[in-house]
Amino acid sequence: MAEIIRMPRLSDTMEEGNIIGWLKKVGEKVESGDVLAEVETDKATMELESFEDGTLLHIGVPEGPVPVDGLIAIIGEEGEDISGILSAESSPQASAPAAAPEKKVEAPATETKPAPSTPKASAPVATAPVVSSQDNGHLKASPLAKSMAKEAGINLSSVSGSGDHGRIVKRDIESFIAGGGQKAAAPVQQAVVQETNIEYGDHPVSQMRKTIAKRLGESKFTAPHFYLTIEINMDNAIAARKSVNEISESRISFNDLVIKACAMALKKHPYVNGSWHGDKITLHQDVNIGVAVAVSEGLLVPVINNADLKPLSYINQEVRELAEKAKNKKLSLQEMQGNTFTISNLGMFGIEEFTAIINPPDACILAVGSIVQKPVVKDGEIVVGNMMKVTLSCDHRIVDGAVGAKFLGTVRQYLEQPLMMMV
Repeated sequence: MAEIIRMPRLSDTMEEGNIIGWLKKVGEKVESGDVLAEVETDKATMELESFEDGTLLHIGVPEGPVPVDGLIAIIGEEGEDISGILSAESSPQASAPAAAPEKKVEAPATETKPAPSTPKASAPVATAPVVSSQDNGHLKASPLAKSMAKEAGINLSSVSGSGDHGRIVKRDIESFIAGGGQKAAAPVQQAVVQETNIEYGDHPVSQMRKTIAKRLGESKFTAPHFYLTIEINMDNAIAARKSVNEISESRISFNDLVIKACAMALKKHPYVNGSWHGDKITLHQDVNIGVAVAVSEGLLVPVINNADLKPLSYINQEVRELAEKAKNKKLSLQEMQGNTFTISNLGMFGIEEFTAIINPPDACILAVGSIVQKPVVKDGEIVVGNMMKVTLSCDHRIVDGAVGAKFLGTVRQYLEQPLMMMV
C-alpha cells in the first residue's frame, strides 16, 4: 500500500521547510535509510531519510517551500495507482489523506551516507559563481561540500566525487585542498563578483533568515525591552587569563570568562534566568546559556547546558566545538534548545557598545563589547585601565530595573575578581 511522506517538523520553531533538491527520482527503488532530499530548515540544511521500502511513485514539490505536514512524496509498489491519494490531497475539503496512512521522515542527528542527486523538475535556482553545474545542469554535491567549496573558492567542476554515483562529499573537498588544488579562474564578466564574494540583485530569503526575522520581530514588538549598561575593569581578568593560559593545556578566552561569570550570577538572580509564558513566569533551576554564533546565512545560538557547574576549560572546549558545528551546519536540534539566557559578543569586531534583541523565551540577553584602554581613576590617580562595556536587554514583564542592575553588579564583581570563579 502506498505511503504518504510529509514534511516533518524538524525544530520547535519550524513552520515550513525549503526543498533544495531531490536525491531520488520518480521510479527509483527506495530502501529504509536512503536519503530522499535535502531540506533547508530555519536552523540548518538537513538530509531527510526514508523509513519506507518501495518505489518512489510521486514527488509533491520538486523544489521550494513546503509547509509542515505538507505532502513531500509517495512511496509504494511499482505501478501502483495513486490517483485517489492525489485527488484526496488536492481536494480543499480534505483535511487529511483518506486513501493511505501517512508517514513522516525525520532528519538524522548525525551525518548520513549521501545519495546521488538527480535533475529537478523545475527550473534551477541561481547559484554562486564558484559553483559549477553537473548532471543536466544540477550539482551532485552535499550541502557541506558546497559550503566548503564556496569558502575555499573552489570550482566544483574541478573536483571528482567519491560518493554514490559520483556525488561530491566533504572528504573530496579536503583531498582536493590537501593535493594543492587551485581556485578556478573566474569568467571576465564575473571578476568583480568573485573578488567581493557578492552576488548583486534579488536573493530568496532562507528559512533561517525567515525565522530570525519572525522571532526577533515578535520579541522586539511584544516584549517591552529596556537596557542597562555598565563598564567593567578587566585588568584582573586579563592577568588571570594570561596566567591560566601559560600553565594550562586548555586555553581560555575572555568570552569564556563572561559565560562563567553570567552563569554564576544567574544562580543568585533567578528572575534573570526566567521565561515569560503569559499567565505564568518560569524560573529555571538549570543555567543553560546560549552563545550567539554568526554564520553565513544569519545567526545560530548553540547552548552551553549547566554552565554554572562547568570549569572554564570545559566551557572553552564546548564553545569551540559548537561554534565549529554551527559554521558547518552540523548542530543537532538538542544543541540549539533549552537556553535560559543568551550572550552576544561583538567585541572581537571592535564594537565597543551595542544593544541586542532578547532571544525568546529568555528574559534577558547580554551584549558584550570590546576591551578598550582608557584613563580611569584608581587610588586617587589617573591610570590606564582596560574597560569593557556590557549592556543587558531585559524583558520588563519579568525583570525590573533593580533586578537587572543587581545582576550586572554581580557579573562585574566576578569579572573584576576572577579568582572567585575558579575556587
